[in-house]
Amino acid sequence: MKRYILLLFMLLSIGVKAQERAAWLKQAKFGVMTHYLPDWLSKTENLNINVAKWNQLVNAFDVNRLADEVKSVSAGYMIFTIGQNSGFYDSPNAAYDKLVGIKPTKCSKRDLIADLGTALHSRGLKLIVYLPSGAPNGDAIAKKALEWQNGPYPNKEFQNKWEQIIREWSVRWGGKIDGWWFDGCYWPNIMYRTENAPNFKTFAEAARAGNPNSIVAFNMGVFYRLTSSTPYEDYIAGEINKDDLVTINHSYNGKIDGAQIHGLSNLGEKWGMGNPRFTIEQIIGYTKKINDAGGAMTWDAPIQSNGLIYPAFIIQLDAIGKSIHQ
Repeated sequence: MKRYILLLFMLLSIGVKAQERAAWLKQAKFGVMTHYLPDWLSKTENLNINVAKWNQLVNAFDVNRLADEVKSVSAGYMIFTIGQNSGFYDSPNAAYDKLVGIKPTKCSKRDLIADLGTALHSRGLKLIVYLPSGAPNGDAIAKKALEWQNGPYPNKEFQNKWEQIIREWSVRWGGKIDGWWFDGCYWPNIMYRTENAPNFKTFAEAARAGNPNSIVAFNMGVFYRLTSSTPYEDYIAGEINKDDLVTINHSYNGKIDGAQIHGLSNLGEKWGMGNPRFTIEQIIGYTKKINDAGGAMTWDAPIQSNGLIYPAFIIQLDAIGKSIHQ
């Protein structure tokens, strides 16, 4: 009987813990995102990036100076890209290399994510990593090897492979990362809301393989009414680009349908690019709207190849931090 009571208590404790994984977002109030991607850097800095150049850039990336910038604006966390459509990634992954077979690998030799996590954690900040939910659409070899079909397809073969890749990264980083933001979950009913694996459950399990406290969000696209996509996520992905249209309905204690409230928008004219598109008064107002509902707001700021955020956006981020923490 005592064993049964103890087991029941443990299960209840795990359940409560799972529901509260993302509570720290509410306390953080706001964070910074950057898109450190070779194809984007090629556009913003007119760079010709191949495998050798990518490794050169990643090796020279100053994680401590970037962490100092995030700390200086009073943000509580950072969302940072592992990679996206180019097929280049800023961390090694043996599972990816084996499954895709590209030589030389487009995965960097340096583990930039692990180093950035260490730098942020040493300053009391958290790290969430960004990864698309699909194969890199700009890499035909990877798409074919991973058996990816872009569109409303079950993609079961692909998802089994993608979860192997995610699991390796998660185990590699362990507690050096604090969460995941998965982009492009545009067909959740077809791909993930299924009884049989792979599904949302196994997707989340792969992401938490190295850190059971990692928070997970699945982005279904731009929705101005903040909405949770599945019980297997901890916080709302919250992608928005017209911040004045955002609505927050049926919220309770900083959550909507059990998921922590969170919004994500871009400070630049485009994601990761351009000049500031809002006034300081506007971005403070948009941030406070999310904060007043018990949520956290993440702002994407363009980043340079050296790893530093452009000064015009540091000014805006600093204004947000000063306003919400005064």
